[in-house]
Amino acid sequence: MSVPDPLITTSPDRLSGVPVFAGTRVPVQTLIDYLEANDSLEAFLSDFPSVSREHAVAVLELAKAALLAKAVAA
Repeated sequence: MSVPDPLITTSPDRLSGVPVFAGTRVPVQTLIDYLEANDSLEAFLSDFPSVSREHAVAVLELAKAALLAKAVAA
């Protein structure tokens, strides 16, 4: 399955502008919430089949890159 570009979209007409996985109505925050609750990526994907594994991993990679770009040397 191909990964959409962009990975994440927002629209004031969809979920009040909450960032969602592109092409779905699944908030990106939901994936973060699952992981924070120690749930697996598999559990998230099972509960939200409109999000592919490749899409979820790409969003996590994007988050990782953004976080590392903000890292400051100590």
